[in-house]
Amino acid sequence: MRTRTSIRIKARLLAVLALAAGLAASSLGMAAPAQAATADRWGYALVDNPVVPIWAGLNPARNWVTTGVPSAQGGKIATGRFMVKFPGIGTPGNKGVAHVTTVDRNGNYCEVVKWFQSGLDELVDVACFKPGGIAADTAFSVLFTVSSGVLGVPPGSHAYAQYGTVSLVQAYNSTGGAVVVAPIGAGQYQVRLNGVLGTAGVLAGNVQATAIQPNLAPRRCKIYKWYPSGLDVIAHVFCFNQAGALTNTEFNLSYHRERSVTGSFAPPKYIGYLDTISGGQTNFNYVMGGFGFNSFGPSVPVGRYTVKYPQLGVKETHAQITAHGAGSNYCNLTQNWLHSGPDAIVDVICFDNTGASATHNFLSTFTSRV
Repeated sequence: MRTRTSIRIKARLLAVLALAAGLAASSLGMAAPAQAATADRWGYALVDNPVVPIWAGLNPARNWVTTGVPSAQGGKIATGRFMVKFPGIGTPGNKGVAHVTTVDRNGNYCEVVKWFQSGLDELVDVACFKPGGIAADTAFSVLFTVSSGVLGVPPGSHAYAQYGTVSLVQAYNSTGGAVVVAPIGAGQYQVRLNGVLGTAGVLAGNVQATAIQPNLAPRRCKIYKWYPSGLDVIAHVFCFNQAGALTNTEFNLSYHRERSVTGSFAPPKYIGYLDTISGGQTNFNYVMGGFGFNSFGPSVPVGRYTVKYPQLGVKETHAQITAHGAGSNYCNLTQNWLHSGPDAIVDVICFDNTGASATHNFLSTFTSRV
């Protein structure tokens, strides 16, 4: 009897423990960080050697794809032309957006030629030029991300737009609101992102813009200005040719508030961004606890700046830069960003149209994969 009783007690205990474990798992599932994610898939990479043969592995410390391993690969396909492959995240229909930031202290600049699915992979074709528009092998950082659905759990928001030759090609808004793009002059566009702000009338988040040129014409795009309108963000994108003239140009624009430039959150949580003009809620560092913790200051020569993101220098990381302000000036990374202890140090330099370094404002964003 004692043996049977002992067996029955053990069986009941195991059942209770199993039920408790099931309830705990269910509770964890309901509150899982995945609910805070937006992007369906994304990848980023640093091409620090633009002449490697196809398909060489890219810098593993500055490289991640949502599929994990293997990470991004790439290679030179022509002078000034480089193809990046993000394994396993191929997206039908050329959806999503790609961003490129040049890594060069001599005034070179890069654009996206196209991005497309190849089998299971996503390929991003990038072209780079010297000042004046001559094709030149150039280092760069590159990002691809694609999202769908409405974000049901805060924090933050994410939106993007791809504008073609005459109209909006595709758009995404995590709020479910509209994305509207209207030409307002030669090479000038107004982008309205509905409902992405957390507080009406308070500018928050970060915007990035990248020129697209399937015909390989040298182009650059930047943010002339951006501002709140109720809960909407309005951004003016200005695009230029190699002579520094405003020129009609295809482009990608993306917006992120209190989440990664990829559009996702939790993971990653090691995220931050800043706008050197706007301050306030455009300077955000999640790990440090909110707004105002990132910093920047001038370096040498004129037009060079050091951006510090406290506590964000962990795991595989990524940086993007977009110039902000009037004129045809543009901004690059000078070199691979650094991890200094727990911090991330991003070295930025801006140029006038001749490729001479020049004072200018910019938008900077930084993310880890975790």
